[in-house]
Amino acid sequence: DEQAEATGAVPDDRTIVVERFRDEIGDWRVCVLSPFGAQVHAPWAMALQHRLEERWGSHLELMWSDDGIVIRLPESVDELPDDDLLIDPDKIEELIVRQLPGTAMFASRFRECAARALLLPKRRPDQRTPLWQQRQRSADLLSVAGRYPSFPILLEATRECLNDVFDVPALTEVLRDLRSRKVRLVSVDSQTASPFAQSLMFGWIAVYMYAGDAPLAERRAAALALDRDLLRDLLGAEELRELIDADVLADLELELQRLVEGRLARDVDEAHDQLRLLGPLTVDELALRCVDGAPVKDWVDQLVRERRAFLGGVAGEERVCAAEDAGRLRDALGVAIPLGLPAACTESVNAPLVDLVARYARTNGPFLAQHVAARYGVTEPAVRAALEVLHQEGRVVRGEFRPDGVEREWCDDDVLRQLRRRSLAALRKEVEPVDARTLARFLPRWHGIGTRRRGVDALVEAIAQLQGAPLVASTLDRDVLGARLADHRPDDLDALCTAGDVVWVGAGAIGSGDGRIRLAFRDQAAALLAPTEGFEPDDLHRVLLDHLERRGASFWTDLTAAAQQAGQPYDDPTVLAALWDLVWAGLVTNDSLAPLRAYVGGAGRRAPSRSTSRGARGRPRPGRLARLGPPAGAGRWSLTSWLLEPAPSPTEAAHARALQLLERYGVLTREAALGEGAEGGFAGVYPVLKALEERGQVRRGYFVAGLGAAQFAVTGAVDRLRAERDGGDDDPPIVLAATDPAQPFGAALPWPETEGRPARAAGALVVLAGGEALAYLERGGHRVVRFPAGREDHRWVGALAELVEAGRLRSLELRTVDGVPALEAPPELRHAVEAAGFQLSYKGYVRRR
Repeated sequence: DEQAEATGAVPDDRTIVVERFRDEIGDWRVCVLSPFGAQVHAPWAMALQHRLEERWGSHLELMWSDDGIVIRLPESVDELPDDDLLIDPDKIEELIVRQLPGTAMFASRFRECAARALLLPKRRPDQRTPLWQQRQRSADLLSVAGRYPSFPILLEATRECLNDVFDVPALTEVLRDLRSRKVRLVSVDSQTASPFAQSLMFGWIAVYMYAGDAPLAERRAAALALDRDLLRDLLGAEELRELIDADVLADLELELQRLVEGRLARDVDEAHDQLRLLGPLTVDELALRCVDGAPVKDWVDQLVRERRAFLGGVAGEERVCAAEDAGRLRDALGVAIPLGLPAACTESVNAPLVDLVARYARTNGPFLAQHVAARYGVTEPAVRAALEVLHQEGRVVRGEFRPDGVEREWCDDDVLRQLRRRSLAALRKEVEPVDARTLARFLPRWHGIGTRRRGVDALVEAIAQLQGAPLVASTLDRDVLGARLADHRPDDLDALCTAGDVVWVGAGAIGSGDGRIRLAFRDQAAALLAPTEGFEPDDLHRVLLDHLERRGASFWTDLTAAAQQAGQPYDDPTVLAALWDLVWAGLVTNDSLAPLRAYVGGAGRRAPSRSTSRGARGRPRPGRLARLGPPAGAGRWSLTSWLLEPAPSPTEAAHARALQLLERYGVLTREAALGEGAEGGFAGVYPVLKALEERGQVRRGYFVAGLGAAQFAVTGAVDRLRAERDGGDDDPPIVLAATDPAQPFGAALPWPETEGRPARAAGALVVLAGGEALAYLERGGHRVVRFPAGREDHRWVGALAELVEAGRLRSLELRTVDGVPALEAPPELRHAVEAAGFQLSYKGYVRRR
């Protein structure tokens, strides 16, 4: 609770907090608060130190622990951008291997490995060697060994650091999640260290209090050029762990165990083949490998009568054994074999246990020695000896193969070859373009819809994606931000505006009581916001503009006074209408969104209050306002030209727009840019996107089938897009404003075929589920148009009812569905409507809170 109060966020498995503050002597400290442990933080910190020292050209003091990383910024550096903390996960291992030899940890691990290998002999065996002398001798050995990249002690020390001390695969996963935004990075500037940061600072004191007293050998290690090919042989199993697909492995194991359709036994002869290929099986295990309804017990009895099989005790249970295995089972496991078996089956064979282990390897995926020992009821050392024989013959290999494994496994060479081939085929399939439905699932999740985030930090994250986009004012709080945040409070957005962090600019009127606005952070407003072109001001407009230019930010009374001084008898409704003309033209804005809400709520179309503060008898009352302005004219008004200075160059503006479009859509297509109405269209940002691709900041490819070939994406977005390929059928329905950037239909994707005429109109709502558009609710909430998926899936009814329950709508009355009166809808639809709490009314079905 104290941490949440201090920083607004608590680090967990989906949140990393980056806290900045000044210490007692005024130096900047950056604390990366994370729960992933020192095995992840240590290599991350090592990579960060190398990266930042190269960039800044000065030594960087840094410390890690189980709770995070602490960085002391040099005096010449005032800030550390969050992007500098995010290292490319594909390069992290290479960077760590390059930096590892220069660390004290590597020197100490090298000394331990050299001592175990008896390369640091004692002068007298009966006496211990002082540690400082061990360090000196180890340093001498290291200086010589550094000339030979394939020296085994160097490789073993590296292997221990990467495998035993660090958890590089976990770090890679964390960095990938940060890049794909599965894990969010929250930046906080605080006056003093938060409770979590204080505990890290105690560790900092303990580390640096006596840092200069470290022995020479611990502070100095030669830069080593390791033999990377040989090191890859030692550590390369992790590459297979990353390569092998878990689903491919599961399917292959079912095939090897003959548990899939097409490999099940259909008669007694094929049942015998199962025993011969897989080894001894219990009756139940054999039944699983036969077609449904097969008389397995009768087949077993027949095989035993014909001496083609026998019942034997293996690992403490009775199993059906093929007669061909009699000699092997007797000699290797001590199984008692019955009389009457063919003599050829009872002859002794060389290395019977090796044969049994080899067959186990051929019919299973990657396995451990204890699995074989448990299956056959023998000791692990005996199994390991058999595996070593097979390994020397090249029939099995050892490494880290299972994606979820924690130990090194054994695997048949041919099985591993199949795993590699099939996994590569699966990976090639993943890089194929996804369909439109996948994009429709991805985009709402990219915007965090459904995560129900809370607080001001979540609001800032949402604005970061939405800034610059033309948003319908009447749907901003209720539908756009309300869909992204749990319990969104308009006051939070007003607080950001009044504090000067966020600004808003009009982007065109919609009818007489609504319009579009663009939000932006103040420091990015000049590049992302621009006045609406083609507006021709009249005399009153010029009066208001001249007053704001001359006097600066002004209140309603100042504006009306300026209008009266112009010599024309302008009344309040006329001044208010002129003021809002300037707002929708993008020339004037307000410090708050309160007048905007009043305008779209109807106060802007009603005559403003002219009540004077007089008593019942008309006498003025002291202490009361002499005049109250209209709610739609409240607050302080100012020119937007001040926000747009200094004006960026066309290149800078195009660069900012391109980055913002990538931030908003993750995977940017030509259709999405055109649907948003971006300035200059897709052609206006295409040169910037192409340059970003050449610099490696974005990827270009054909990610979504059926859309334009020129598609650009940030790397993390591509990973998340492809992850949405399978799944989504069980996702709950979501309701988005038709104009929401997270709603792809009508912009990036065409509307599904329907009898109605859906459009990205202000006030309209769209119900989505699993990447499918189910229903379209026109503005006013009376008419519904169903899409093909919504005719079968009636969950859209409950989703609309939930809008009333959650307070996003006061009431909802369904009058027509697909152009037909709701009272005449099909019976199954009427049942769904009534089950969702709608009640029969005069014109249709109504749902009230």
